[in-house]
Parts: sequence; C-alpha cells; structure tokens
Amino acid sequence: MAETQVRDFRKRVRQIDRRHTKLARGYVHLVERDGLLVPQETHLKSHSFPLRAILLVLVGFVLFKGILVSQVGLSSYTTRLESLAEGGAIEKAGAWLMQIDPFTLAVAEFVVGLF
Repeated sequence: MAETQVRDFRKRVRQIDRRHTKLARGYVHLVERDGLLVPQETHLKSHSFPLRAILLVLVGFVLFKGILVSQVGLSSYTTRLESLAEGGAIEKAGAWLMQIDPFTLAVAEFVVGLF
C-alpha cells in the first residue's frame, strides 16, 4: 500500500511540475465568480517559419527597386549597376541583388504610367 501512495505522489508532483513549466512561459490571472484568482496559461503562437514576413520583405524590395528604376531611368540605372558590379565582393553582391528582373520592370512601368 505504501508503494501505491508513493506512485500517486510522484504522479501528482509530475503534474504540478508540468503545469509550472507551462505557466512559466506566460500566464494571465482569471477571476472566478467567487473572487479566486486562477492562473491560466497563455496560448503562444507556434514558432513556425515566418513565410508571410519574408514574402512582405521581398515584395517591398521589388517595389523599392521598381520605384528606383522609374525615378532614375533605365539607362542610368544599368550604368550604375555596371559600375557597382566592377567593385569588390560586397559591391558585386549588391549589384546582383539590385539587378533588373521582370517584376521590377513591371513595377517601374506602372509607376511611370502613374506620373
């Protein structure tokens, strides 16, 4: 009989430890009808791959390049890219990132059409 009591005690301690670690991540006090404060764990968002954030950064970058091409002009932009590509490794990487792609051209033509 003593062994079953020890087993039950260890089970309760494990449950308390699990609840404590969940509440350590964040909790909110909820007030029951009788005025008792009951800590309830907060539901955190899953730490998945931030696809939406990456997509927004890429779209913003393409919009930036398109506006830049429309304001500077296509010939001047390509001349600046060529001079940038002749530099060091960082300049070459920048020239590769800033190269004109079909999306950038479409945005540039759209912006030029607006003004």
